[in-house]
Amino acid sequence: MIGGTMSDSPEDFAQMLNAQRDGWNTAMGVRYVRATRDEVVVEWEVGPQHLQAYGIVHGGVHAGVIETITSVGAALNASARGQSIVGLENHTSFIRAVREGTLRATALPITRGRRTQVWEATVTDPEGRTVATGRVRLLALEADAAVAGETVAVKTAARES
Repeated sequence: MIGGTMSDSPEDFAQMLNAQRDGWNTAMGVRYVRATRDEVVVEWEVGPQHLQAYGIVHGGVHAGVIETITSVGAALNASARGQSIVGLENHTSFIRAVREGTLRATALPITRGRRTQVWEATVTDPEGRTVATGRVRLLALEADAAVAGETVAVKTAARES
C-alpha cells in the first residue's frame, strides 16, 4: 500500500522511488503515490520548511515539486531508450495560497518525443482545489552525455529492472 493506493502494477515505480529518495524529496517530505510512464502522483504534508514569510507555501516548493514529478515521468519514458532527462523550461503558475494540509501533485505527458518531452502538472489542496499548475519542457540526453562538465550517470528504473 502506497499513499492509500495499491501498487501492484509492475509499471508503477512509486515504491522504488520512495525507497531511494534524493535529498530534495526527503527535505520536502515528498511521497510518491504513483509513478508510471503515463502519470506521476506525489503527496506531501505542509510543514514549516515549505512556508515563506507570509506563512503560505513558497512558490518555489510548487515549482520544485512540479519540476520533480514531470522529470520523473519523462525519465521513466526516456530510460527505456537508455536516455536520461534534464529540464529546459519550467513555467509554474500559483493559483491559490495554502497554509496547511496534505497537497497532491499529478503530472501527465503532453508530448513524449525522442529528443524532448513536455509534461503538465497540477497541485491540489485537500478539498481538490487547484493550488498551482505547471508545464515543463525536458531534454532527453543520450547515454554518457555531459551536464555541467560531468557525465550523467543516473540509475534509471529500466536499467535496474
